[in-house]
Amino acid sequence: IALKGVFEKSFHIRFDAPLCAHQRAGQTGCTRCLDVCPTGAIAPAGEHVAIDPAVCAGCGACAAVCPTGAASLDDPPVSVLFAEFATLARSYREAGGRNPRLLLHDDEFGAEMIALSARFGRGLPADVVPFAMPTVERAGHAELLAALGVGFSSVAVLAGPRTDTSVPQRELAIAGAILGGVGAGDGRLTLIEPRDPDALEDTLYGEESPAALPTPILPLGDRRQVTRLAASALAGDAVPPPIPLPQGSPYGAIALDADACTLCLACVSLCPPGALGDNPDKPMVRFQETACVQCGICETVCPENAISLTPQLDLSNAAMTYRVMNEEEPFCCIECGKPFGVKSTIEKIVAKLEGKHWMFKGSSNTRLIRMCDDCRVAAQYHAEGSPFRMGERPAVRTTDDDLNDRKRLN
Repeated sequence: IALKGVFEKSFHIRFDAPLCAHQRAGQTGCTRCLDVCPTGAIAPAGEHVAIDPAVCAGCGACAAVCPTGAASLDDPPVSVLFAEFATLARSYREAGGRNPRLLLHDDEFGAEMIALSARFGRGLPADVVPFAMPTVERAGHAELLAALGVGFSSVAVLAGPRTDTSVPQRELAIAGAILGGVGAGDGRLTLIEPRDPDALEDTLYGEESPAALPTPILPLGDRRQVTRLAASALAGDAVPPPIPLPQGSPYGAIALDADACTLCLACVSLCPPGALGDNPDKPMVRFQETACVQCGICETVCPENAISLTPQLDLSNAAMTYRVMNEEEPFCCIECGKPFGVKSTIEKIVAKLEGKHWMFKGSSNTRLIRMCDDCRVAAQYHAEGSPFRMGERPAVRTTDDDLNDRKRLN
């Protein structure tokens, strides 16, 4: 009787709306969390999404696929999860073990399977370390690679009857592509779906343990940083070329057609993570690959269709710096000499209008196109017949003027 009452529903997901890359200027970008939410708790809300805590089941799938960290686990935070992985692997090695395998399972079906195996069967192999999670959908590619980076030789994800395997399969594909690119994709990641303890034992006892990373990483940072750190450690001393990833991966570059680009900078102004930047002193588009989440907004808003996405992971140091994608010389104002606009664009506009359009025939209107904003306004204001001047300004009337007018009338 003492336990009866109304209790608040626990919150599992922390959401930071400014980090969300769902939409900008009415153009839809990232929809990863919307695509994987099994309960429909996530809905668009302007430039970001909104998570209904009353509907959210706390599966953590949105946090596993969110590229920016806007949706993150709060039960526990991902930093705690990384630390627990590192502690388990270190404890196993300190006890004299080698090449431990990590088994991720839920705390219902998976825990029951392991308990039945231990009581009535052979139990788990000695090198398998079980790790219980509320749901295995929380294990994204970052968690899988972090486990390998801290010293586990392989990771197996145990799916239950109620597990939505679409999310683990998607994340395993991304992690597997990264492992293949660094030369470590020899069966280190698996999704297993046994339905009884005997099948679980047969699966685990039949696997061979690959060699674990000799020098484990210290998993500090967010999910993207730990992913990059683990992949670099697994690659060894050699830096691999950019690793191709499946479509929808949260890492990648953009391909910019410089001939089609007019440097309007629409992509720069709307890029949610700031992967695209400009130069205040010169017409320029710059790109930092490590910041790109492949949301696709730049590709959507480009009026010239000059941008396309390239999902990949570049582990070189060059990916952490801005590189110039396109640049041109600015056009200098013919009045004051101040640089403004793009030289090629101004010249194209003048060539298309001068002597061809009725507004630019027999006049000097094309000079206005070659002027900066300030000089253009000044030239229009002082031009003969300018609509901005509203005629001559009337003289200021005084009391004497009124008195003189009365005298004339009398």
